[in-house]
Amino acid sequence: MAAANISLLLSDVDGTLVTSAKVLTERARNAVSRLYEKNIRFAITSGRPPRGMRMFVDPLGLKEPIAGFNGGAYVGPDLRLLESHVLSVDVAKRAVESVLQHGLDAWLYTGDEWYVRDAGAPHVSRETQTVAFPPQVVDSFDRLYEAAVKVVGISDDFDRVRAANDAIAGALGDSAAVSRSQPYYLDITNPVANKAAVLRYHATRLGIPAEEIATIGDMPNDVLMFSGSGLSIAMGNASADVKKQATAVTDSCDDEGFAKAVERYLLD
Repeated sequence: MAAANISLLLSDVDGTLVTSAKVLTERARNAVSRLYEKNIRFAITSGRPPRGMRMFVDPLGLKEPIAGFNGGAYVGPDLRLLESHVLSVDVAKRAVESVLQHGLDAWLYTGDEWYVRDAGAPHVSRETQTVAFPPQVVDSFDRLYEAAVKVVGISDDFDRVRAANDAIAGALGDSAAVSRSQPYYLDITNPVANKAAVLRYHATRLGIPAEEIATIGDMPNDVLMFSGSGLSIAMGNASADVKKQATAVTDSCDDEGFAKAVERYLLD
């Protein structure tokens, strides 16, 4: 598809827009700037909380709604809440119980905070650096379920995460959206909080036909927005299955894959 047919690029963040070290490169920033010059809008979506994406607003000149929690919360570039979708109390509680039963650690996010049971648990320190704010440490999530936007299961046993994904998705059914945002993260959100819904949200809010939206990502949860967009691009670091479901494949996030995709498919 020619660049003239694309009006918006909707991008995943981790493993896509930024490197594996969470760095937004100069070439990536320049690529977004050149999109604006061609009157192509740019928006981001991520499993991160909205607060954890504020560091991209100024460097990228973001003007469109930011979709945090995979669509669990939408905010403006000023982080003003536009729309939010919490889990039901029962589902949030069952999600935490299921995550723990499958041998994963559990985190819980509300609209503006994240909670852990152990500050020294795997990936807590890394996540703190990634989202640029620390978690609240609690003994129990019981008082938080009514405000839960996302429950996360964490393990460095990728096969365990994959198995838990399938089992928990089956157990919760239509009451939640369950997907892996990283090989070590399992995200559980409101059923309307998924990247297919994020694509529809931007199409409707911005008045852009879905076929004029390009999408780019690296994980299975990104495939949901691939199928509805006019042009879909998988990162070189994506799995073979994700790549098969995209229109095109670029290089990895550590080899300027995002910038190269923009330059090749949308600018040149």
